[in-house]
Amino acid sequence: MQYSIQNDYLRLTADTHGAEAVSVIHRPSGSEMLWQGDKTVWGRHAPILFPYTGKLTGGRMLAKGAEYRGGQHGFARDMEHTLIQQTGDTLVFELRADDRTLALWPYDFVLRSTFTLEGNTVHHSLTVENPREDALRFGIGYHPAFAIPFDGQHTTTDYEFRFDGEESPLCVSALPNGLLNGHSYYLGRNIRSIPLTDQLFQNDSHCMVNLHSHTLAIVEKDSGRAVRCQIEGYPYVLIWSAKAQPVRFVCIEPWHSLTGEEEGPLEWEKRPSAAALKKGESWTTTLSTTFIR
Repeated sequence: MQYSIQNDYLRLTADTHGAEAVSVIHRPSGSEMLWQGDKTVWGRHAPILFPYTGKLTGGRMLAKGAEYRGGQHGFARDMEHTLIQQTGDTLVFELRADDRTLALWPYDFVLRSTFTLEGNTVHHSLTVENPREDALRFGIGYHPAFAIPFDGQHTTTDYEFRFDGEESPLCVSALPNGLLNGHSYYLGRNIRSIPLTDQLFQNDSHCMVNLHSHTLAIVEKDSGRAVRCQIEGYPYVLIWSAKAQPVRFVCIEPWHSLTGEEEGPLEWEKRPSAAALKKGESWTTTLSTTFIR
């Protein structure tokens, strides 16, 4: 089921499947700003990544004495969530551990996804609760896709990723199979922007570590129209798009954890995590995205 909230500037629609935002309309112009999930290119919109980001080493994990198989980015994006609140400017969805999740990951948890509108900004908060585990370790991240170009008069090279300060973005490599290989590279040195080209993502995403900027935006250079994400506090920020040419969308992905390592441990408790919650504890992160039109 899909549910919508709106204010004077934005109308957001989210689906109980994955608690995923599937549409953000700029109401004054009527323009759609999220990628609309063309399955011939990439069939998602803005999935939640939980309980891990990226891939598992060897596609499997060892947890509580048993082996589990898992695909990319965990299972929350593919599960049906429950709507627990809808008000004028807020939607709240919840996913609780059950037989479906325990077959994939043997831990009790509550994942709550809250969308709130504030002017031309969408705040998306993810809260994880540990009801009864001695320790609950998890990875988590965001994966929103923004439609490019903003109109029919612009093309790929009219856009750039723009930081709010000078950066030398160091990237960790997960080529060729999506697992960390111990190598790194600079996407640029002493720069404030990364030009968008149709070749930028030919080798997949770029995972930048330890950025200093508070925000990262995709900006239309001649008009200043933009989508700006608040990235402060995130140790990893990825940019990505599918290999289709010309570029049809771009993702800005703040993560609190990384993909697995080529030769990394299979034991879940040894995988680096976003947080480790004691019984009864909770943890929250928020991605704030401002749409400038």
